[in-house]
Order: sequence, then structure tokens, then C-alpha cells
Amino acid sequence: MSRVNPTPAQRTFEEGRLMQVLVAPIVSEKATLVGEKSNAVTFKVLQDATKLEIKAAVELMFKVEVKGVSVANIKGKTKRFGRGVGRRDNVRKAYVTLKPGQELNLAAEGA
Repeated sequence: MSRVNPTPAQRTFEEGRLMQVLVAPIVSEKATLVGEKSNAVTFKVLQDATKLEIKAAVELMFKVEVKGVSVANIKGKTKRFGRGVGRRDNVRKAYVTLKPGQELNLAAEGA
């Protein structure tokens, strides 16, 4: 029994999983600058999400064509709370670049 790995075009994902991959859009000055410069949108995603899952999730939820996905793992800061020391959660950011002519308006999506 030889099992062949599917190519990215043949790969399919569960729709329920894809709906959970994107946690929230990141709306900040830096994310807006990146978006204007390179037609990209920034999302907070699950820690174990892959680039292919992120691409499939954005295409499914927003009906746009994705050119590429870059991912950054941001380590949580150690913070002091009175005498105790706490730690913020680690965050995984996805910079999703859209194909030319594609637009994703997050402000209109929520309304």
C-alpha cells in the first residue's frame, strides 16, 4: 500500500477547521501600512495553522484570490502584575497578500 501525498491543488481541508483558523483581523498602524504598500491583510491565526490552511480559509470566507501567505510567530511578553510575574500569550500572525485587482474591506465585512 503506497500512499501518495496530494499536491497543493488536490489538497482539501475540512470546512469546520477552516472556519476556526482565522482568529481575528489585526487592525493597527503597522498592519494598515503593510496593507496599503503590498495589498496585504493581516490576521491573527491559530498556533498550528499552516500557510495552505490560511490561504484556503481566506479564499473560503472572503471570496478573494490569494497570491501568497507569510507567517510570523510573535513571542508573548513577560509582564509584572504587582509582585507576581505573568506572561502574555504567543501570537501567530499571517500576512495574506492578495492578487492584483482583489480587495478585502474588513470594515464592510462586519456590517
